[in-house]
Order: sequence, then C-alpha cells, then structure tokens
Amino acid sequence: MRSGSVRETSAPRYLQIAEDLAEQIQKGVLPPGEKIPSESELMDRYGVAPGTARKAVAELRATGLIETHHGKGSFVKSRPPVNRKSSDRFRRSHRKAGKAAYLAEAEQAGAKPSIRVLYVGPTEAPADIADRLSVAPGTQVLARRRLYFSDGVPTEEATSYLPWDIAKDIPELFAENPGGGGIYARLEDHGHILAEFSETVRARLATKPEAVSLSLSPGAPVIHLTRNAYTEAGRVVEVCDTLMAADQFVLDYRIPAGD
Repeated sequence: MRSGSVRETSAPRYLQIAEDLAEQIQKGVLPPGEKIPSESELMDRYGVAPGTARKAVAELRATGLIETHHGKGSFVKSRPPVNRKSSDRFRRSHRKAGKAAYLAEAEQAGAKPSIRVLYVGPTEAPADIADRLSVAPGTQVLARRRLYFSDGVPTEEATSYLPWDIAKDIPELFAENPGGGGIYARLEDHGHILAEFSETVRARLATKPEAVSLSLSPGAPVIHLTRNAYTEAGRVVEVCDTLMAADQFVLDYRIPAGD
C-alpha cells in the first residue's frame, strides 16, 4: 500500500491510518526499531487534524506494535514478548539447577535480562498481603522488591513478602542475591518444602507512578499478578505481588481436566 493512502472503509479515519501503519510494520516497510512518523508528519501525510493523528498513534500503541519514549517519539517494537509458562517455571528441578525463572524465560525470548534490587528488609504487611499470609495487617514481614529488565528496558516490578518468623532464620533471604535457585530454593533448604502455587491475574491501566517505573506510555495496560507459594503443610510462605508491562509477556497456563 502506498504510504499516505488508506483503504476506503466505514472505519473511523484514525483507525484507517493505524491499519495502514500496521501494514507497513508487518511488511517491514517500517522495520523493528524504526521511528514511526510523528503526529505532525501524519497530519501532513494523511491530511488529518492533530486529534486524529494522536488517536492513530494511540491505537498502534494499544495493539503492542509500537512503544513511545517521552521526548523521543514512537518506535516499532523489536523485542518478542517473554513466554511465561506458569506450569513449568516453578519446577523443583529448575531450582536445583540454580535457574531463576525470569532470567531463563527472557533468554529464551532472545533478550538480555537483568535485575535491579530496589529494597530488601522489614516492612509492614499491606492488608491484602496480610490476608494472604494469614497475619494481621501491619504485621512485620520481609519484603524483597525487584525491577526486571529486558535489553535494558524495565518490564516487570515484583515484591515478595515472607513471614518474619520464617525469614529471620534464613540469612540468605536478606541478601540482594539469595543464591542459585532464588528464594524458593532457600526456603526448601530450610525445610519449607513447596507443594503448589496459586496466581491471581488482573488486567488494568497503569497508574502514573507505575508507568514511570516501567517506562510505559501514558495509559498503557499492565498485568497485575499476585502469587501465593504454599508448603506441603499448607502454609503460605511467600506472596509475590507483580506488575508487568502487558505487551511484554504471554502468560501460558496448563490446566488439568480430570477430577
């Protein structure tokens, strides 16, 4: 399709422009990493008002084809999403091999992963976390807050909350790097054998602070995932509260169909 032309359809003009740009991206006319035309360039190219050009860019952003960096413009995305296989990522064999789930998944997607530890130490359990840990709101727990990167771009922020009576006896949990296999391996090393995990997944728009933290465009969607880790005795020994850039992850679950 010739740049600047759009199919004659009943769709709103901004959607026609977004479809035209999407086709250029899919055909490689606009390759990964390429800056897309600015709003003013779209106005000139398609003969539309500023609001229409702005909506076209927003539509492309919502479909996950582009990412916007404040002050720099919008660019065609170059990174495939991380395929997060929840039915596989917490296998004991991975922990024994010293593998951290996020790092392995990001590498499989062809990205260079890294982690920044933001905080490790005592904190008061928020009400929703306290309920999951079966403690009173405000009870002291150990918090481990991390920011995860893919090719230098932040994609996920996660905070693990662990009961203080368990954490205080495991010094590795207070270190930035708890060692091979992560905190689950350390819990099992000290007799807290994990039996299962449960996850609650919500989709919503990022708040302004969250968008800043994850370098997201204004109004970008996020996945809010909260996970409980249960021991064989049925106790929740960790709650992980995770915020994920929605366009950077594919959540893959296996669900048994038997009784």
